[in-house]
Formats: sequence, C-alpha cells, structure tokens
Amino acid sequence: MMSRAIRYQGLAGRSTNEVLQLYAARGGQQKLQRSFLVTQLHRAIKRLKQDLKSLHSFALELSKEFRRQSKTCLYQVLAAVQGVQLQNEAMQMFQIKAFDLEQSLQEVTERYEKEKQKRRALHNSLVELRGNIRVHCRIRPLLPFDDAAGHSISQDRQRNSSEKVAYAADDETVLVKCSRPGHASINKTFQFERVYNDSESQDAVFADVAPLLTSLLDGYNVCIMAYGQTGSGKTYTMLGPQVEGNFSFAVEDESELGIIPRATQEVFRLISEKPPGSYWVEVSVVEVYNNEIFDLLAKDSYGKVFSIKRDVVTTREGKSDVPLLTHETVENASEFLHLVKKGIQLRVRHPTLVHAHSSRSHLVVTLTITTVVFGDNFGTSWEDEQASQRLNKDVSCTFPQKKRESLSASSSGTSSPVQFEATEKIKQVKTRLQLVDLAGSECVGMSGVTGAALRETSFINRSLSALADVLGAIAEQRSHVPYRNSKLTHLLQDSVGGDAKLLVMLCISPGQKYLTESMQSLGFGTRARQVQRGQVKKKNFPMPSKAK
Repeated sequence: MMSRAIRYQGLAGRSTNEVLQLYAARGGQQKLQRSFLVTQLHRAIKRLKQDLKSLHSFALELSKEFRRQSKTCLYQVLAAVQGVQLQNEAMQMFQIKAFDLEQSLQEVTERYEKEKQKRRALHNSLVELRGNIRVHCRIRPLLPFDDAAGHSISQDRQRNSSEKVAYAADDETVLVKCSRPGHASINKTFQFERVYNDSESQDAVFADVAPLLTSLLDGYNVCIMAYGQTGSGKTYTMLGPQVEGNFSFAVEDESELGIIPRATQEVFRLISEKPPGSYWVEVSVVEVYNNEIFDLLAKDSYGKVFSIKRDVVTTREGKSDVPLLTHETVENASEFLHLVKKGIQLRVRHPTLVHAHSSRSHLVVTLTITTVVFGDNFGTSWEDEQASQRLNKDVSCTFPQKKRESLSASSSGTSSPVQFEATEKIKQVKTRLQLVDLAGSECVGMSGVTGAALRETSFINRSLSALADVLGAIAEQRSHVPYRNSKLTHLLQDSVGGDAKLLVMLCISPGQKYLTESMQSLGFGTRARQVQRGQVKKKNFPMPSKAK
C-alpha cells in the first residue's frame, strides 16, 4: 500500500512539472506552431486527469483499508478489554476462594492445635498414671567447632563432619537421615513427648518445664535431668551461656538463661503466692566425680567454700541419703543462685578436642521445700499424736533460725524462739527438686583425652552405662535394680526409681560427625520413655480445721 502511494505521488508531481514547464516555455516558444503547444498541453492535462483518477481510487482504497483495520483494531481492543475483565473476575474468584481456603486452613489448624493439646494432656495423664519418664529432645544448631575433627577421624568423615543428619520432623519426632559411602543408609524416626528444633529458644524449653514446678508445691518430688554427649548443649540448656567456662546468672539477656535459674525464679514466685511463713527453701550442690560424691557447698574453718568428699547411704525407709551434706537456707532466688554459682566454680572441668570447657563430673543441684502446717485437729489417731509430740520435741533443732522466728511471730505474736504447746500438732512436708547436669558421654578417639582425663572419661561412661542398666531393670520389672553399681544411680535412686516426676532432656548434636553418639542418646531416651514405675507418690498436706 505504501509503495503504491509513493508511485502515485511521483506521477502527480511529474504531471504538474510538465504543465508548469509548458507555461514557462510559452513566452520563449512564440515561433513554434500554436497547434503543437495545444496538443502537448492537452496530453499533459489528460495524463494529469488520469493520475488524479488513479489518486482518487487509491484514496478510496486507503480509506476502506483504514476503516477495515480500525474496525479490526477496535474489535481487538474490545476483546482485550473483555479478556482483562474476565481475568479480573477470575482473579477475584480465586482471591475469594483463597481467602475461604485460608480461613478453612486456619480453622483446621486451630482445631488441630486444640486436639493436639488435648491429646498431649491425655498422654501426659497416661504417662503420670503409668509413672513413665517424660523424655524431651533438643537438637542444637550446627556450631563452628563442628568442623574440627578428632585425631582418629578419616579425611572423608572430616569433610562431611558438619553435614546435618538429625532433624526435628515435628514437635514430637526426631528424624535421623544419613547416607555415607561404605555404610548402610539410615532413615529412622524417634518419638518423644516434645522435640525442639535447632532454632527454638530457652523460653520454649522452659515453657514445657514450668508445669512440673507447680507439682512441686502440690506435694510431688521433681527431677529434671540433661543427658547427651559432650558438647551437645546440656549445660547450656540447664544453666545458660558461659564465657570462658564461667557462668553468670545476672546476664543482660535473660532469654539466654537455662532451666536452673528459671526454675529457681519460678519456685520462689509460686511460694510468694502462698501464706507467709509456711515455707522455707534449702539448697545443696554436689558433683559425682570419678564415682565419688563431693559436697560443693562445704566450708572450711574460715567460712570459705570448698569441695569435700561425702558418701551416699540407703536409709531404713529405703531412701538414698548423703550424711553431713551441706544444706543452706535461702530466702530468694538471688541467694539460691549465688550459692549455686559458688558450687559450680568448684566443678571439675577439662578441655577436650570436642569441647573446650567439658564438664568432667555430674552436677546435682537440689532445692528442698519444707512446708510447715500446724493446727489443733489434723487427726485423732495415736500415730498422729505420737508424730506430733516428736515434732514438738525436735522442732527447735530442725527449723532454721529464721523460720523459727517467723513461725513464732505468726503463731504467738512474739519474736522469741518458737515454743508450741503439747496440744498443738505440727506437720512438716518436704518436697525436692533435683536439677541434674550429667557429664557427657564421650568417644575416646574423638575427644583425644589421655592420662587423668582418660580416667575421667572411663568413670563418666561407666556411670552413664549404670544409669541405662537401672532404667532397663525397672522397665523389665526385675526383682533387683542395680542402683549401687554407681554412686550416680545410688544418689538419684529416689528420683529414677519412682518417687519423683522425672523429665529427661536429651541433647543432640545434629552433625554427621556425632552420628554414633546421637543414635546412642536417642536409644537411651527411647528406653527411658518405656519405663513404667507406677503412679508417682504425692505427699499429702493435712488440712487443719482451725489455722493458728
């Protein structure tokens, strides 16, 4: 079309030029015959008419083509607009559907969470009725020192040491998945009451521990125990972060605090809600090192805290006891943690290739709450009367001085040492919270220990093996449970054997480097979870008809 327009434009220009040339030459051609000029002019005019006719036809065709193309473009625009409208309507429908699905998903998620909480509550009730040991598992993040390998680790294993093989599939399942050249592939799951992934905080861990502390004031003994290999995060979980091996419970970021400082604060908060003068709290700190028990709060003649060896015995009632163990009375969480910090500073540590500040002993921090209830008619039996008389006789030597004064003031309005009349009955109920940071199991080849540290490792592994044997004997309901095979199990006999609500916090390193140790810890947790000890005993608090 464009080429034709150019051609017609050229013809029109040529014809016009011819006419103009003829008019221009008219003055200079007077001698030419007039008829010749007229003929030439007629020919030029004829060609001009033909060109004009052709141009007119072209203009008509161009106009028709323009109208046709305009109509086509208009149809295309209308079709595009309709398409956009349809797409907008479809998008709106999709958005509505997505919103409906999102609401449905939220409702289903809420129902799922509620059902999961109900199921967990029922499961916990079943665990309590059976006396099962609660087992939680915490998977720590990969850390820079995971890239370092022990002397006996092959180059292939060293290259893959930081590869992650342990995962939290959900909040109740651990997945271990590993495929190594020359080894059988592993794809195994482990179920526990709670599983924490490597991004969950200390807050999340303690949120599941806190309900056990309420049980403590309801009359139950409680034990929380951290188990795992060296460097798996046990001490961080129980105590919190340490700087060059030293702990500080007065950290700026309280979210980093571990179970022990948080549990202490929670216990004193719960006590503050109770009637004043009815409770007092004592603390003891011991370590089990090389199968010997050491009192970490003992003091020398100058009042300086030092470590002294103690022994563990079984009483006539079949309970474990440590004679002469130091029990310090504390009034608040700050005093408690101050004493615990002093004891921890005496704890034996030794650097290994796996951990620069490896704990070489089992730490047991015990918080004992004594509840004092007194009234005039707790019971009428002869046994109650005799027990009351014994308590009245011994009260001045068994109550701490501060509590004797506070109880005396609350009962008689004076500050003199407490004196109870023979007709008044007194009841003491002791409940105990044991917080245990076990030493880590070790592979000698990986840790690279020698000499005294090698001997320490041997005792650590033997004591942890004894703990597994005790749990196995209880699970199989054997007539004899070998508590005395280790000072650790003898010391923890009351907690492990069934007189306490026991929570085992498994700590797992996720790297392939620690696969064997992690599988061993997960196996230990699985066996512990299967133990049924019968319903945990509650120490009943008598309810007086008339409080003094």
